[in-house]
Amino acid sequence: MYDITIIGAGVSGIFTAYTLVSKNEKLDIKLIDIGNPIEKRICKIKSEGSYKCKNCDVCNKFLGFGGLGKSEGKFNYTSDFGGDLQDLIGENSFNYCMSEVDNILKKFGGDKVNLYSTYNESFQNKLEKQGFKVLTSKVRHLGTKLSNEIIKGIEEYLNERVSISLNTNVKDISKEGENFVLSTNKEIFKSRKVVLATGYTGLQWLQRQCKKFNIKFGKTRVDLGFRIEFLENDLKEITKETLETKLSLKVDNTIATTYCMNPKGRVIKKYQRGFVFADGQNYLEGDGPTLNTNFTLFIPKYFPSGKAGDRYVKNIMTKINSLDKEIVMQRLGDLINNRSTTKEKILNNSVTPTLNCNPGNLNEIIPKEYINITIEFFKRLEKIIKKPINKDAILYGLDAKFYNPYIHIDKTFQNKIEGLFFIGDCSGVTYSLSQAAASGVYLGNIILNNCI
Repeated sequence: MYDITIIGAGVSGIFTAYTLVSKNEKLDIKLIDIGNPIEKRICKIKSEGSYKCKNCDVCNKFLGFGGLGKSEGKFNYTSDFGGDLQDLIGENSFNYCMSEVDNILKKFGGDKVNLYSTYNESFQNKLEKQGFKVLTSKVRHLGTKLSNEIIKGIEEYLNERVSISLNTNVKDISKEGENFVLSTNKEIFKSRKVVLATGYTGLQWLQRQCKKFNIKFGKTRVDLGFRIEFLENDLKEITKETLETKLSLKVDNTIATTYCMNPKGRVIKKYQRGFVFADGQNYLEGDGPTLNTNFTLFIPKYFPSGKAGDRYVKNIMTKINSLDKEIVMQRLGDLINNRSTTKEKILNNSVTPTLNCNPGNLNEIIPKEYINITIEFFKRLEKIIKKPINKDAILYGLDAKFYNPYIHIDKTFQNKIEGLFFIGDCSGVTYSLSQAAASGVYLGNIILNNCI
């Protein structure tokens, strides 16, 4: 009999486990994940020098110890974006948990990089006059190497205090009296409490468990938008003010928000949900700096169910990926004038694309609302930088960010089954490393205060 079983060893799961055992080592805790330990989480695309997704049963990029914390490790300490955790637990608890997340990172070496702020008052006032909302944050950007070192350190710490079962598939969860019975591919055992921390990659598994307990999902969100690449100097007036600029613009009922800005970075391919998307990569993670900067301009859409959201994405992406699973790119000037970009134009373009893909006309593929607000976004920027935007900027169609359907949970992260908790991205409440980790800190303290 375990006191607590945590299913999912991503950031929400491991920060829950750390909070519990760092304050009470007498607790008997089991941590389960279907993936590998951190040192074995190597994507076959990279290890085999391939450019095609292998569609592995267990994806080493997303599953395993550390979850998405294995990525660039950017922890944004803010309620401006990244989830609705503050709305659920309150401002004071939110700020405390964010501070605790950063303290834990520093204990394992996170203070090797500085904490910085994206706030700049004069810059913010200038942008707000043109209708932009500036989203600010304190940021500790670990980078992939340091992020992996920290996760490895947490894994070693927990290994001495927690029963960790990796490469383990939880087949069934049932409740018998006040306890839960869990069946895996390795054993059957009981637990007093169960924490579900499976992230967005465990959605299908989570849906089966929720159906069994008659727990219904709410709305879901999908973000789609162009990944945009331009010469770094073209928007220097914007990017020079802060290390990362995050802007939001609302026009009528459409909201567009910049995401993942990479000065001197590259555009790369991202494989999700059976499609190929355009993603951004920090220059420290790739082959050194480039002359370009890139970001995505995301437009969020809400759907009554995850299936409805998937259908919407499929209708768009099957058109884009139809050309041998390739991304389509277009010059900004050609997008504005509704004309195709050709290979000859790309060869003579002042902005050299960092991703080789098919030129074309995105007007013929992408819904007009994405195009219209993107053009309006750049028109407003022109008024701020006081010069025309370089029409050689490249737009890649499309980038995407997926979210789990929302589960209606209370302040203790429970729905209606006592002792069954939903934290991190699987709850639909968080969708960032920092807020997922903070949800784990919060739940750990809730459980400790209730004195199992």
